[in-house]
Amino acid sequence: MSSPTTPVRKTPEQLRSWRWYGRDELRSFGHRSRAKQNGWGNEDIVGKPVIGILNTWSDLNSCHMHLRLTADAVKRGVLQAGGHPMEIPVMSVGEMLTKPTAMFHRNFLAMETEEMLRANPIDGAVLLGGCDKSTPGLLMGAFSMDIPVIYMPCGPMMKGNWRGDTLGSGSDVWKYWDEKRAGNLSWDQWCEIEDGIARSPGHCMTMGTASTLTALAETLGLVMPGASSIPAVDSAHTRMAAAAGRQIIENVWLDRKPSGIVTERSFENAIAVDMALGGSTNAIVHLIAMAGRLGIPLPLEKFDEISRKVPLLANLRPAGKYLMEEFFLAGGLTALLNGMRELLHTDVATITGKTLGENIAEAIIHNEDVIRTPQNPLQPDGGTAILRGNLCPNGAVIKHAAATKELCTHTGPALVFDSYPEMKAAIEDMDLDVTKDTVLILRNAGPVGAPGMPEWGQLPIPKKLIMQGIRDMVRLSDCRMSGTSYGACALHIAPESAVGGPLALVKNGDLIELDVPNRKLHLHVSDEELEKRRAAWKPAPQRYHRGYAKLFVEHVTQADQGADFDFLQHGPAVPEPDIF
Repeated sequence: MSSPTTPVRKTPEQLRSWRWYGRDELRSFGHRSRAKQNGWGNEDIVGKPVIGILNTWSDLNSCHMHLRLTADAVKRGVLQAGGHPMEIPVMSVGEMLTKPTAMFHRNFLAMETEEMLRANPIDGAVLLGGCDKSTPGLLMGAFSMDIPVIYMPCGPMMKGNWRGDTLGSGSDVWKYWDEKRAGNLSWDQWCEIEDGIARSPGHCMTMGTASTLTALAETLGLVMPGASSIPAVDSAHTRMAAAAGRQIIENVWLDRKPSGIVTERSFENAIAVDMALGGSTNAIVHLIAMAGRLGIPLPLEKFDEISRKVPLLANLRPAGKYLMEEFFLAGGLTALLNGMRELLHTDVATITGKTLGENIAEAIIHNEDVIRTPQNPLQPDGGTAILRGNLCPNGAVIKHAAATKELCTHTGPALVFDSYPEMKAAIEDMDLDVTKDTVLILRNAGPVGAPGMPEWGQLPIPKKLIMQGIRDMVRLSDCRMSGTSYGACALHIAPESAVGGPLALVKNGDLIELDVPNRKLHLHVSDEELEKRRAAWKPAPQRYHRGYAKLFVEHVTQADQGADFDFLQHGPAVPEPDIF
């Protein structure tokens, strides 16, 4: 008889796929005969773990252009370990082309992931993603389904180059675009940068949303140790994919599911690592959504509490100097984790069957300028802060590590834009009534208002000020910004303006105070005046009357709740499908 600590292995008859393939009945005959139509025999599918390889490869997503080869490597590992792989395409939600924003379709991918895993004879899955919204989308769906899964990130691209200068995706786009607008960069030079900034498969090589989320997935214990740091074109990526294929077979037999691995303490680790990395502000909304799928509360206060205790350790753009290639060569995420282990719960479980502490125990930092330790941080607190105040009663976020320090304490008059087109046209006006002290505001850009909470939050500096050499201003919005962005941008303001949040009540000239050290965002307008404005406010007419957009605006939650659909959050388990 097994002791309580000895894992109990499933029998073949306990596999999910046995219900489809293993029974002596008419429906199983049909399933087996169609498998044979594919060229598979009973020895391939009956009594073996069937592994779904959920692949977000698409011609529309250049970050994932190599994932067909990654899937082949996963298949090799699955076959080596005695399982049967099935590659399954799912929505790619590429950040580059998907409109109005990939965030609008994150919940769609989560639904598709959950339903594909539930509806088919799949015992476990390896999830292939990496581009920003693919990581949370795949994991949210996998958490809701709760069968054994391993996440295999696509890895960052090679660093960019222009005339010998290193280029970082996103961050240098904004930088050089401002120089072009200021007349300091020619069209030919701009085209050269365009040619050199994205040189290989893989997601953004800055510490943007993609690098942040894949690192946090590894910290949660759902990625093979070290896999999130490997560049897409490094041969170690392929070898790690095969290792994931082998590991998922063991995890199916031992029933290692997300609910048995990921706990509140795992999410506390992820928040700590996000702060140490100077990670994307988007990590906050995605971690809340992922935790919600497991029924784990993750209030914004927890992010700020941890941020105040965890220093910034990764010297990576946009908050630092280096790119993901240098981070990998310096030891990668496992080295950073081992260097900050006193700030982590190292006894949490992972997909390897070992604890996080065991996974990282041998990792070494090879370059202490790229990966710092708590004894030698880039800054004493984490990269992100949570703001409160009468302008954001349910919170806002700012990546102060990537903001001009002087602007982190600032009071200035508001200049309000009600839409992105309005803002885009106005900032080119050389007669715009704006100074460097103005607080730019974009509203109607949140989960409902946009819809989908696009990455519009790094509002462009007005051309009038660009020509004066101004490169940062205080900017506020209920939307998000790219994790590769920088600047004094307070985002995710909740409740959003489209549902009547205080941001909807701001008028041009109102004084707004940003005080990052005291975590404050305050509108200097009396409560009485705000009540008058609130009584006069009316919501915009509904724009969507059918399809996914209608579903989205009617069921999406606010940023502080993860912008998930209310009906997808944790609740009673969905029954396994009947097979008749």
